[in-house]
Amino acid sequence: MANMAQAIRMALHYGEENLGVTDIFGEDVGPPLGGVFTCTQGLKNSWNTPLDERGIIGTAIGLALAGQKPVAEIQFSDYIFNTIDLLKLAGNTCWSSNGQYPLNIVVMTPNGAGIHGSIYHSHSFDSWASRLAGWKVVIPSNAYDAYGLMLAAIQDPNPVIYLAPKALIRAKADKLISGEPESEKDLKEMIDAPIGEARKNWTPNWPKLENTPIEIGKGKIVREGTDAVVITFGRHVHIAKSVCDKISKNGDGEVRVVDLRSIYPYDWELISKSILECSAKVLFLNEDTEISNFGEHLLRRSIEEHFYELRAKPRLLAGKHVPGVGLAPNLEYASVPEAIDVEREVTELLKEQT
Repeated sequence: MANMAQAIRMALHYGEENLGVTDIFGEDVGPPLGGVFTCTQGLKNSWNTPLDERGIIGTAIGLALAGQKPVAEIQFSDYIFNTIDLLKLAGNTCWSSNGQYPLNIVVMTPNGAGIHGSIYHSHSFDSWASRLAGWKVVIPSNAYDAYGLMLAAIQDPNPVIYLAPKALIRAKADKLISGEPESEKDLKEMIDAPIGEARKNWTPNWPKLENTPIEIGKGKIVREGTDAVVITFGRHVHIAKSVCDKISKNGDGEVRVVDLRSIYPYDWELISKSILECSAKVLFLNEDTEISNFGEHLLRRSIEEHFYELRAKPRLLAGKHVPGVGLAPNLEYASVPEAIDVEREVTELLKEQT
């Protein structure tokens, strides 16, 4: 089955062939590399830009205003911070023009820790992105969703930020994307560029793909349970599920895990329903820093709307409020939530008296 990089690549190919994508660009996005994580190998509309994040976002805005449909990549989300003012401008253009100038752009960027990338390759941008009014923000946790969410982002008239978890770029899907071959080897031979001289004359042999978007703003339950619920997204979906499987095996409770898939718009209906169905005990989990964290908003809304139903205080487990994530593994483990932290919080939540 496809990994996340291959899934994104196939979605972009479908987009340029069938959905009007005109430009796919960024640092090393075009030939010969096809992106640091190979997400853009073999795409006919891909091209390289200078090392200039503001230039990349500005170009995307200009192309969209001219009627094009661009997909721009910021090589790592750590380098998107100097474009905040342009992202804000892109988010309010449709509103300030009374709908005359909607910006149909996708900005994709690898996000978060988990690869020991040190201070310049481990940041999370999700909480920052959630504050950019006018943008939609999606974060896939697996290759299948990565394909569907990219198709949805391309077809959405609003600007969309697409945050691909760095730690999951090589993670494989748990089910086939519509049209991909069953054999991983066959898919690799079809769409992965060879190494060395053979790459010069290589062209991909794309499978016959289908348009199967995943609705932005709809989460999903990835693990059932009724004793508590963990609301999360991105790579922490897998960490949470593994921890809750362990807790279940030990006979300490059945905990639901919800994958939000997008943080704006977010699936409040699913969150609210899950809180009420899971003993009114909830943990919000993500790896962005804990001060002004997106999870704090969800926690606040949970208290406001379910104050009298809650049977334990809602909890937030997020990254430490430190300037960066260190290179040494122990520094990274101390900075962002790991399995041991999730297990501690969930166990304490289950033990709280009602």
